[in-house]
Amino acid sequence: MKPAARLASIPPYPFARWNQEVRRVQQEGRDVIRLDMGNPDLPPPQPVIDALCRSAQRLDQHDYPGYRGIAALRAAIANYYTRRFDVTLDPESEVVTLLGSKEGIINMSLSFLDEGDVALIPDPGYAPYTRGALLAGASIHCVPLRHEDGFLPDLDAIPIDVARRASLLWLNYPNNPTGAIADLDFFARAVHFARAHDILLFHDAPYSDVTYGDYIAPSILQVPGAKEVAVEFNSLSKTFNMAGWRMGMAVGNAPALALLARLKSNIDSGIFLPLQEAAVRALGVKREWIVARNEIYRQRLERVIAALRVFGLAAAPPQATLYVWTRVPDGWGAEEFALALLEKTGVAVAPGSFFGPGGEGYVRLSVTTADERIEQACQRLRNTSLSRWDK
Repeated sequence: MKPAARLASIPPYPFARWNQEVRRVQQEGRDVIRLDMGNPDLPPPQPVIDALCRSAQRLDQHDYPGYRGIAALRAAIANYYTRRFDVTLDPESEVVTLLGSKEGIINMSLSFLDEGDVALIPDPGYAPYTRGALLAGASIHCVPLRHEDGFLPDLDAIPIDVARRASLLWLNYPNNPTGAIADLDFFARAVHFARAHDILLFHDAPYSDVTYGDYIAPSILQVPGAKEVAVEFNSLSKTFNMAGWRMGMAVGNAPALALLARLKSNIDSGIFLPLQEAAVRALGVKREWIVARNEIYRQRLERVIAALRVFGLAAAPPQATLYVWTRVPDGWGAEEFALALLEKTGVAVAPGSFFGPGGEGYVRLSVTTADERIEQACQRLRNTSLSRWDK
């Protein structure tokens, strides 16, 4: 059996290997609390579940759903962008429904990258940005996200010859894994950069509604003229606790979206109709539900950060996302420290190196675990002094 050559360029997904370490500790009889995965533990709004059940009971809802998404869903996405961001979208040409945004991210790379092209990828960053480029045979230029820059890329530091050869740039704010945020001034600079170098700008924004305090995350499409160069990806996974439902969207530049839709029509057959109708209901959920859900996450983050402080690590409360991003102790590698923490405390965290070379020296903790398990993890951290560890 000879595998396709394109797979040789795709490294094993690091979390698959990490899961083996977690299972090993569990098989030793240890109780593992998983703060490594960003998988919401809370349920979606009940009216969304009810809408799915009602629709699935209908006998006319089980045939092929069509490639583009039902008109009601595309309209609901456009209405959401109007309410939330004051951005106007044409549901016919500026909205594409996705089987979760991860699928769209990979397929967008396949739509615009060929062998020899260059993709500008944030480092650290979400693995599918890199994986999509590698599957397309393109080259990757990593754009560092550094603490001293607020984990925003220095676009002016990208070499001119690289920028001239680049086909696309990925951004992601609020950011996974760092929890960093970006304002409209930064987005405006990014749009200017894309125009100046004839680059498509893809912004991945699944955490736009997972925010705390007075912070309100903007959309890159709020920048005047952004739709000339930009596509924004979004998802119901984090906003409405619907990760397993695989409901996403790509919005913005119409020509780019037309090519994405063309590729997708040759790969998938659309989204199950009851899921689409439930998504319409989700996009109409009142803001109060999101605010109340976010308060649960905020309290969990506060408790984890306080426990880390007692343990011996410092972390700042994020203004958005589900994550705490913190440096590992001096002298430790990211995966080395995460493995030691797993074995000594039974608390699993994600090594920052899993998100690229720029994540080395950090770990990411997620608060998508039930409150009682969060408290147990915090207690284990409080009871384990880093100063007593032997390396």
